[in-house]
Amino acid sequence: MSIRRQFILVFVLFALALTALGGWAAWAVTSRVLENELDEKLVLVGSAAAAVGLEGDLAVVLEPGDLGLDIYRQRLTDLSRYVAEAYIFRRDGTLVVSSEGVEQAPVGAPLRAIEPYTEELGRAWSAGQATTPLFQGLDERHYKYGFVRLGESDAMLAVLMPADFLEPLASFRRTVIYGSLGAAVIAVLLAVGLATTIVKPLESLSHVALRIQRGRLDEAVETTRGDEIGRLARAMERMRRGILERDEQLRLMLSQVAHEIRNPLGGVELFATAAAESEDPAERRRMLERVRTEVSALNRIIGDFLMFGRPRAPEPTRHDIRGPLREAADLARKEIEARNGHLEVDLPASAVDVRADPDHMKRVALNLLRNAGQWGTRVALGLVKRDGEVVISVQDDGPGVPAEIRDRIFEPFVSGKEKGAGLGLAIVRSLVEANGGRVELVQRNSGAGGVGQGEDAGRARAGSRNEARREAVSGNRRPEANANVGKGAEFRVYFKAVGE
Repeated sequence: MSIRRQFILVFVLFALALTALGGWAAWAVTSRVLENELDEKLVLVGSAAAAVGLEGDLAVVLEPGDLGLDIYRQRLTDLSRYVAEAYIFRRDGTLVVSSEGVEQAPVGAPLRAIEPYTEELGRAWSAGQATTPLFQGLDERHYKYGFVRLGESDAMLAVLMPADFLEPLASFRRTVIYGSLGAAVIAVLLAVGLATTIVKPLESLSHVALRIQRGRLDEAVETTRGDEIGRLARAMERMRRGILERDEQLRLMLSQVAHEIRNPLGGVELFATAAAESEDPAERRRMLERVRTEVSALNRIIGDFLMFGRPRAPEPTRHDIRGPLREAADLARKEIEARNGHLEVDLPASAVDVRADPDHMKRVALNLLRNAGQWGTRVALGLVKRDGEVVISVQDDGPGVPAEIRDRIFEPFVSGKEKGAGLGLAIVRSLVEANGGRVELVQRNSGAGGVGQGEDAGRARAGSRNEARREAVSGNRRPEANANVGKGAEFRVYFKAVGE
């Protein structure tokens, strides 16, 4: 069922339920109140008549021809202004006197009209008064009897009164029915209008979704509405932009893959050809070693792309993070020293526990150290614990991160180097966040075109050597820049410390 039909169905059912049930409830309450009012009127009229000269003991003994019959008949006739009929009858059901006259109702004749109401008569004889349920007369009008016992005698006064309130109630019921039908029609119109205002934008968004599915991403999604449909449209627009960014990253990745693989392959071909043509064994070994170096570089590039495109889910365990940092430092030291650089490692003497994937931590530190080693000749790896956090710091003395890429330094394929795929820091952020941490580039006072030492480094220089030594031993030293590294970039990785 379409949304438009659902709207119509719900609105119509609601309108019918509201008007029909509400009208029926009002009709039922009004009918009950009016019927109770008629009962009270019957009893009141009968009681008033009995109290002004209708003596039960005398009425019981009246016979045809008695003068008292005319007097009682006149009094019952006077009640005709308020009631349709009035009777006085004995306990055995025989008539004493009637407002209709002797011809229609002779004295001593059985009063057939009251015979169906034995239960109500029983209540009237015992309680002194009672009323009957509504019934339909020969003229198709509805009536009720009211019974009032005349004192403690065996005579009973019966008054018949029409239920005139039923005609207005019938008119009210017809009004409720017509009102319900009118409400249903109005509900249909409202539902169609409201459904149109909702369904039409949804249909438009469905066309947009089909357009996005077919790859037509050049047209933006209209997001002018401020309601839920507008929020859905803005979400689709963000999805469209995300797909564009993903496609752009994919195209950039493909071009980077081709570019980064072509260079090592070219070197492999060149050195392999030189090794094949050389007759000097030493030169041949040197060329083959160069081939092995290029293959290693090629393998690293492929590994970076695989790590970025298909990262392994973290397997966090509680461990001493100094272990993965030392392993990463041992691997990076050879590469840094091969570039005539120097790596300084400053780790606390006591264990520093975190809950993370040890292999991921090793890869994070290795990528940061390799990145620092490509920019500077002096690299520092530090580890401190402060305010419930474990902070890994990697610094270099290079020119710093260029200002134009600082805000995008952790995005894939963003790099200030001529060589490299630009995935190292993107992998760092991905692995750190997957393990519940965060990474940042510390803003230090800029040197010429780069990020230099700032407030943190100033505090490090101002602190005493003894205080710094005590903090290093306790593992609680502030993650301050190493004053011996110089002006360069500093990356910090934060993880929640695990208690002892």
